[in-house]
Amino acid sequence: MNSNSKKYIRRWGAGMLAAGILLGGTGILQADITEAAPAAASAKVKSSSVVLKVNGKNAAQAGLLQEGKVWVPVTFLRDALGMPLSYDKAEKTYSIGTGTAQLKLAIMDYGIMIRVNNYYIGEYEGKQLNNRLYVPFQLINDYMGYKGDWNAAAGQLNLTKRTQNAVTIKTASYTKDYKDAPIKLDYPQVSGLANAGAEKAINDLIKQTVLNYAKDAEDQISKRSKDDRPYEFEGGYVVTYNQDGVLSLITNQYGYTGGAHGMTYRNAFTFSLKDGKRLLLGDLFGANPNYKKQLNAKLATEIKANGGYLGGFNGLDTEKYFYLKDGKAVLFFQLYEYTAYAEGFPEFNFSFKELLPDGSSPFAALK
Repeated sequence: MNSNSKKYIRRWGAGMLAAGILLGGTGILQADITEAAPAAASAKVKSSSVVLKVNGKNAAQAGLLQEGKVWVPVTFLRDALGMPLSYDKAEKTYSIGTGTAQLKLAIMDYGIMIRVNNYYIGEYEGKQLNNRLYVPFQLINDYMGYKGDWNAAAGQLNLTKRTQNAVTIKTASYTKDYKDAPIKLDYPQVSGLANAGAEKAINDLIKQTVLNYAKDAEDQISKRSKDDRPYEFEGGYVVTYNQDGVLSLITNQYGYTGGAHGMTYRNAFTFSLKDGKRLLLGDLFGANPNYKKQLNAKLATEIKANGGYLGGFNGLDTEKYFYLKDGKAVLFFQLYEYTAYAEGFPEFNFSFKELLPDGSSPFAALK
């Protein structure tokens, strides 16, 4: 995460609204009412009602269509989808859902910030609309195991649960409480695969990547002067795709060792659960002999158009910096690799359809 993201997480509890107000008077934890942050004031943008359905049946609560996006009330996730919903008074956060798909929200001076599995999701924010707390449906689609069928003419969105891989994902941690230099690196470990060798290969690669970062962190700590500012190292992850025999996820490791800001290293892993192989772009899009040429052409244009370009991009030099989402691959570059720090991790979306021949699947060769 970049310096702004880090700041958001550290100030998670600032400017929080009352839980009862945000949830539309549901009675959840009405205590500890605080003033609303200016940025969290109810939006005055024109919106229209959306009929929300689950498996074809109308839900009691409605969504909102605003600026081309469907917004879903947080209480719908609890009442219609059965997700546990709670409010943490100490941390001043809402938690919705469980496990690695748990969503956390907090209202701050600069908006309603979102984490999934304690991983900051910078592409989405929540909204307070009509004194209720809403999240964009796309967030639910991307991270919470549901897909939607949108009928624009009828103003209806039907949600159904995704069929996901039969795999269990749990969080492991590497933790060392050094004085003025704590290390806490969370990372995923999988279980329940039919192929024990594949399971071990996946877990070992992820764990070793984290341990390599921890080793580097401890080396930096050993050289720290007692007059230096406190150091800090932390890491987390989020699952982005868990279907079709493929698991895709992002990991971040953040370190602060003084100076104006810390630095984050992002990795991504896409695995075939059949054999534990880490998949590269060519494994998924090799049915198109020109996939790399297409990627480089689009990247060369977009990376310069997005701002903060530092120069030096001459084409992909690795095929591992990507992750999968519903129907697309997301390519990214590291901080400072080609763009200024303020740009964060530049990301570029490529749909499966634009990279593959008609009717082809990126997973066909994995079956």
